[in-house]
Amino acid sequence: MIQNDNNQYEIVSFPFAQVYQSLISVSNNNIPNSCYINSSESGYKINKTGDNKLLDLLFLWTRAESVINEFQKCLEFKEVDIDKILNEVDEYSNLILEATNSCGNVFVMSWIKPLYHFGYGMSDNKFNFGISNIINKMNLRLSENLSKSANIFIIDFQKFLYKCKNIYNHKMWYTTKTLYSLELFKKVKEDIYSSINGLFGKSRRLIVVDLDNTLWGGILGDVGWEGIKIGGHDYIGEAFADFQKALKSLTNRGILLAICSKNYEKNALEAINKHPEMILKEEDFATWRINWNDKAQNIIDIAKDVNLGLSSIVFIDDNPAERNRVAEALPEVYVPEWPDEPIYYKEALLSLDCFNAPSVSKEDRKRAKMFVQERKRRELSKTLSHEEWLKSIEMEIEIEKLNSANQTRTAQLLNKTNQFNLTTRRMSEKEFVDWANQPQNCMLTFRVKDKFGDSGLTGVISYTIEDKKMKVVDFVMSCRVMGRDIEKLMLGQIIKIAQELKLEKVELTYRKTDRNQPILDFLNKSGLQKNNDTYIWKCNEDYKIPDYFNVKVL
Repeated sequence: MIQNDNNQYEIVSFPFAQVYQSLISVSNNNIPNSCYINSSESGYKINKTGDNKLLDLLFLWTRAESVINEFQKCLEFKEVDIDKILNEVDEYSNLILEATNSCGNVFVMSWIKPLYHFGYGMSDNKFNFGISNIINKMNLRLSENLSKSANIFIIDFQKFLYKCKNIYNHKMWYTTKTLYSLELFKKVKEDIYSSINGLFGKSRRLIVVDLDNTLWGGILGDVGWEGIKIGGHDYIGEAFADFQKALKSLTNRGILLAICSKNYEKNALEAINKHPEMILKEEDFATWRINWNDKAQNIIDIAKDVNLGLSSIVFIDDNPAERNRVAEALPEVYVPEWPDEPIYYKEALLSLDCFNAPSVSKEDRKRAKMFVQERKRRELSKTLSHEEWLKSIEMEIEIEKLNSANQTRTAQLLNKTNQFNLTTRRMSEKEFVDWANQPQNCMLTFRVKDKFGDSGLTGVISYTIEDKKMKVVDFVMSCRVMGRDIEKLMLGQIIKIAQELKLEKVELTYRKTDRNQPILDFLNKSGLQKNNDTYIWKCNEDYKIPDYFNVKVL
């Protein structure tokens, strides 16, 4: 897949049954003729740093027996050489790795044994013998080999066996060499779209849940917290407990939780904190709106609390009328259809593909805790002036250049952040590392800590030096540290670097999107000189950095 200058995607189709030859062609940047599809409404913008004929996305879907010759013998019940099979997997993996030099991201479908193939029956998982055992080894070897590149993602074929009733279309195979059913292709298409959303930072990051008959069984106002159904020896209560466990598990991969419920706040929090079977507690929620107001407005307020756009939100409610109200009022919020029976809640939640992300960092795993800390900061801020509050929280900022330890989190921040983002440049991890390694370029990361906790790597600035000026390419800051003047420290730091390098000026060019108004507001108030969409600071002038930061340059 290539994006051209007319905002179209060129879909490149390689010749049938020529996998190895096609991979070599990609490595040599020998791309065949393309067909075009209009993508003006897709919202995706790929900013390539090299030849615009490089592939942005390569999707490999092969049958194991078509690319690993020795494996074909397994299907014919012949004696096979396991080492030879794995060596062929290594060769195939190396070709894929070489192809990444000419494409942004690669999706590789894992292999399965043909579903209709009985194999060796009860011996089919026998070590180094059965077909199932051998193909599992092949997939593990493939995964291990391809882990050398952060831009290769393996799609698990097994999940489609659950999603589809019919996998194969044998008639189409014999007439057109199309093995799989239209139903399967549709499910794979949905999965690819979900993955692309994840690559471009469009995955959902906040689940807003109702309480009564969603998080627990029963109406709290009618039965009291002692009477709600959660856990215990009741199958309905157990289903709600499992749903809560599933929600809590998602916080371990960086998904935030919030509550939007028509209830009395005091009673609801009492139920959450006192019920002995409750899995989720108050500290698991980043924020909440528990009142009798319109839920659509409450969700808007929740989004402001956590500094996320509405397009980051999933709303779950058992009441179809409430779901319909939110879906109509807030079309950016994803409102999935929800099962009538709680025994299906866990399955419905864990099957959602809107949380798809290319990686999970240490910061992701701590995100829920960080937002609880942020709630405590907000509570403190209500009792002090803004400047007094900033001084009281004792901020520490660690600044370091891009390195192997922070590049994954940096990639996430570049590709997920929408609001405080100068250009919204999207790049794969490999692309921006290659860019940063060029001698005229530099990428700095900013880690924020205070007395409430570690907010993690929350800022990135990249710049390039040319003609006695510093040109800022990326200026990105996580929404979770907005309101703490971190952006002033970041800008002041690069101006200081430019002065030390004896440069004449610093330039920042703003590229407007439908979400990055916050950084424009900052630029307009920063004291920078404005020339159309370019903002300039002359290095013969000092930029005042607030004195409530303890800065450490690593």
